[in-house]
Amino acid sequence: MGRIYLDHSATTPVRTEVREAMEPFLAESDGFGNASSIHSYGQHAKAALDNSRELLAAALGAEPSEITFTSGGTEADNLALIGLAFAHRAKGDHVIVSSIEHDAILNSAKFLESAGFRVTYVAVDSFGLVDPQSISDAIDEKTIVVSIMHANNEVGTIQPIREIAAIARERGVLFHSDAVQSFGQLPVFVDDLGVHALSVSSHKIYGPKGVGALYLRRGIGITPLLYGGGQERDRRSGTENIPGIVGFAEATRLLLAERDANSERMQVLRNGFLQKATAQIEGLRINGHPTRRLPNNINFSVPGVEGEAMLLNLDIAGIAASSGSACASGSIEPSHVLLAMNLPAECVRSALRLTLGRKTTEAELYATLETLVRTTQRLRQMTDHTLTAA
Repeated sequence: MGRIYLDHSATTPVRTEVREAMEPFLAESDGFGNASSIHSYGQHAKAALDNSRELLAAALGAEPSEITFTSGGTEADNLALIGLAFAHRAKGDHVIVSSIEHDAILNSAKFLESAGFRVTYVAVDSFGLVDPQSISDAIDEKTIVVSIMHANNEVGTIQPIREIAAIARERGVLFHSDAVQSFGQLPVFVDDLGVHALSVSSHKIYGPKGVGALYLRRGIGITPLLYGGGQERDRRSGTENIPGIVGFAEATRLLLAERDANSERMQVLRNGFLQKATAQIEGLRINGHPTRRLPNNINFSVPGVEGEAMLLNLDIAGIAASSGSACASGSIEPSHVLLAMNLPAECVRSALRLTLGRKTTEAELYATLETLVRTTQRLRQMTDHTLTAA
């Protein structure tokens, strides 16, 4: 068996169909033009931009005018939290986020604090779940924005977004959700969720890196982060990444045709793996909610074994996994998500994340489990030997 890739929450390979859809907009043909140009090259690019916007909007149950293309999920999150906070500062200075948000939200919140905003970081339970009542309790007369992710990128816990959004609406507060991880796994319809703003990203759904989008409900003001030629309805200036946007749209089109079947298949594989792993690896603890979790997410701890050691041994064996988020470049800090869940220190240190993809097979998971069993036994023996020697 060749190399095994089990880090699809970090990124996914670009599908062949997506690359083929992008090619005309990269080559010396009618598609490479600037969408703001009035000649035929520009109009061809503009038509592709409009078609892509319509496709993504339909996938989210939105209007095309409510979609702003960005450079990815991080920019979409920044634009949502910072842009909404500054645009509505006259109404208040208070922002609410959860303690397990992606760093794109958490660091945007820190920036807002430096700019004079108040930020409440709402706690989660041991499953990584936000209690809607905690959001209600945190809202005050100066609260203007709440941002809670749809599903967590590390442990896969799916949040009660509909309930939280309803609370925000009742209190006159704007609500944003980071759906970067959930869009590829679950139905994501903005009216069903009740959000005012929502972030999605291309490279999590077998599209190209460097492109994402922010849904912003019609009539809601937002302060841009980028200023220039006024593209994207003055919400995000800069020449549009037409090849990337076309690829994002094609990946979305393919996703919609397959998502339910793929998610059901991955959930079966995931449950089977966890059942076998729990039986074969002593002390294994599953992290995240047992049922309210993304179908492709496997996050567990093996107390007594360092997660980084397991990760390196898997890589040597040709298996790509993760010890948490891949978005904190060069970070060796313990997972802020697991710390926020108040897991024991040994569980935080020994955490491993495996995330399945559309082509993951049962044979690949079986081979991964065999490697994990051997690795954990060897690492535990080494630890026991070290402690005995000491």
